[in-house]
Amino acid sequence: MSIPSVEEVKGKWKQQVGAAKIAWGKLTEDELLKAEGHTQKLAGLVQERYAVSKDEAEKQVKNFFDKTK
Repeated sequence: MSIPSVEEVKGKWKQQVGAAKIAWGKLTEDELLKAEGHTQKLAGLVQERYAVSKDEAEKQVKNFFDKTK
């Protein structure tokens, strides 16, 4: 199995932004697009906007990506 290229990840992320917007309605589409699917950036946004712990934010992001594979 090969590691996807940056372009593949970005392209797939653009398709997942709609689902991410449903999961985290407080995040703007612009913020989600800027995160570009990077789990740490996304977890940081979730942590900040929803006032949850870093662990909780990372758990939510991991669960999201597990569901959208």
